[in-house]
Amino acid sequence: MSTFSDEHKKYLKDIKRKNVIVGVFRFLIIVGFLVVWELLARFKIINTFLFSSPSSVVATLMGLVRENNLFGHIGITLYEVMVSFLVATVIGLVIATLFWRFEIASRIMDPYITILNSLPKVALGPLLIIWVGASINSIIFMALLISTFITIINIYNGFMSVNGSYITLMRSFRASKWQIFWKVILPSNYKTILAALKINVSMSLIGVIMGELLVSKSGLGYLIMYGSQVFNINLVITSVVILGVISYLMYFVIDKFEQKIKR
Repeated sequence: MSTFSDEHKKYLKDIKRKNVIVGVFRFLIIVGFLVVWELLARFKIINTFLFSSPSSVVATLMGLVRENNLFGHIGITLYEVMVSFLVATVIGLVIATLFWRFEIASRIMDPYITILNSLPKVALGPLLIIWVGASINSIIFMALLISTFITIINIYNGFMSVNGSYITLMRSFRASKWQIFWKVILPSNYKTILAALKINVSMSLIGVIMGELLVSKSGLGYLIMYGSQVFNINLVITSVVILGVISYLMYFVIDKFEQKIKR
């Protein structure tokens, strides 16, 4: 005998139906885009030399696989993205926590964090090469510059927006500052932290590609730069498509993790 009421069954059924609709429309959008793109290329409505086509992208992808060049470049970019993503997340969470704990420090550092976040990171590229060297370290450092400050700002703003009545209640029970943080602040901000992780995915990818465009001799950013230099648009767009797939997969993992936490 089922323990669920008819209303609850109907509610669960509606959730499943909405999830199916969302998944179908997501699939149809990407398939429709690819079909239209291919048709425009086949009927020469667009210039394939400038815009490529899905079939050309697939052919370029297969060529890279046959030449054993693809997975090495993907692996290097993935390594750089994962390192910068994890380091930026940890640094952002730790600094945001310290700013929440020490209000005076946050007030002192607030304008500097804003200034550093608004600096054009590309302009710092030559300096990074001089300071860190033309290596993978400068690429990761570039990604950290782009992703760390926005992570600090987002998480700290989430910490400061917690309902004050909860904090007052904890203080009435003589809870310490850290007890308030672990029992109220952190649990109240899991959505904020996960949202910051999703943003951090894109920021880390942007930073890594910017770094690879400057100094790398391998990776997807290098393929984009090389393809643009020799006017191989197929190689450029293929690399961009792979980056999109990597970004989606990282977003998918974080989204599944968020759903697990919600349950």
